[in-house]
Amino acid sequence: MKKYLLSAALLIAVSISAKAQFSLGVKGGVNFSKINTDNLKESTLTGYQAGLFARVGNSLYLQPELYLSGTGGKFTSSDNGQDYNAKVRFTNLNLPVLVGKSFGEKDLNFRIMAGPVYTYILDKNESLSGNASGAVADFGNYKNSTLGYQVGAGVDIGSITADLRYEGGLTKVNENFGQRQNLWALSVGFKIF
Repeated sequence: MKKYLLSAALLIAVSISAKAQFSLGVKGGVNFSKINTDNLKESTLTGYQAGLFARVGNSLYLQPELYLSGTGGKFTSSDNGQDYNAKVRFTNLNLPVLVGKSFGEKDLNFRIMAGPVYTYILDKNESLSGNASGAVADFGNYKNSTLGYQVGAGVDIGSITADLRYEGGLTKVNENFGQRQNLWALSVGFKIF
């Protein structure tokens, strides 16, 4: 019985994908990330992103992606008249699954999209300078995985695709300081097929 159900599901998936447009591509770009905190003054870091995307559908589409990104933030604060600075950089593996709507022709297409993103921190590099208090000792207590959302717009010109997105953190990357990571990302991609 399992074989029949699996075969039927595979046949339905193949027939749907045969009618729907499918494309696979590579993308890369720059991001401007900031980690919002409860009690610290934060500023933006410039990072990168590079990876793969797939797009299934015509005017309404599903776009899963897998890419590496470099994100982080800078922080400054004063404690008892003494200043300290902190900076953290993450290397992440990101998995967004976006639902979008496209408008236009095949060679010139405008898009809007939104959806959840799962982020797993592969590596972190943090530095703390100045005279840090005991509360700041918990500064580097970062979670390895977080959930967020992405919303944005894009354009396709032939096989070239470009996106501008905002990513907001739904979960805190550090509970001790109420830190959530947010960023703007600009990427350019190429549809392989």
